[in-house]
Amino acid sequence: MPADRINNPFAPVASPESIPGGKLVQDREEIVVAVQELTRKFGQFTAVDGINFTIKRGEIIGFLGPNGAGKTTTIKMLTGLLRPTAGEISILGYDLRRELRQIKKHIGYMSQKFSLYPLLTAEENVEFFAGISGLSTSAIKHKKQELSRLLTPSLLPLKVADLPPGIKQKVALFTCLLTDPEIIFLDEPTSGVDPEMRRNFWSLIYELKTKGKTLLVSTHNLDEAEYTDRLLIIHQGKIILDGPLAQLLQQKGASTIEELFKQAIINHETS
Repeated sequence: MPADRINNPFAPVASPESIPGGKLVQDREEIVVAVQELTRKFGQFTAVDGINFTIKRGEIIGFLGPNGAGKTTTIKMLTGLLRPTAGEISILGYDLRRELRQIKKHIGYMSQKFSLYPLLTAEENVEFFAGISGLSTSAIKHKKQELSRLLTPSLLPLKVADLPPGIKQKVALFTCLLTDPEIIFLDEPTSGVDPEMRRNFWSLIYELKTKGKTLLVSTHNLDEAEYTDRLLIIHQGKIILDGPLAQLLQQKGASTIEELFKQAIINHETS
């Protein structure tokens, strides 16, 4: 990404296709997601209220907040599933309003409900989603072979509805990654699974980071905050804290994430 784009991701510059070699500069400080005054209203209710944040390449961002805080609405706007009422979104230098088709080539999304068809097997889900993503016949065959190595043979004939929650989670992530996206949005991916499965899932997230992926992971589980590079804490549609956990604890004089979170919520509600 050009240097001026790092300081102002919304500055009018040439599109990424015009960069020599057709690729963006692989700069660790490069801003790959930028959100400016993003707002979403449903009638008189404001679900997301003029939020601003950026994400740098290779970061794991923890998007933390209670249920109903605006996490899912924000992610749906970032992925183009929901149109913003106001504000701007830039992803890899593309403007979401005008260049969503280009953005979709570079992002992956795992929704809160796993995004799988429950009456299909895991393999059938992979075949379907790979097909609509435009993968070739040979690529789809390769992905199905990968899946067969991921799951034990006894699970392959089962419908997704009959799979254990942790296995559904793995299949959903596998499906999310079919197109090898650069930026991955995971909406409460560990909801409803036990602590051991959550730790295993975060191991997969770290593995993706080592491959150069950028991830935004929403959660309402406070203990997952320490797994992230940086936290965005949202409440009542507003970003109320933004920074690495250790830095936020020091700045706010809190000894635990629980204390930090409670303090941030109270301060926001009484301000």
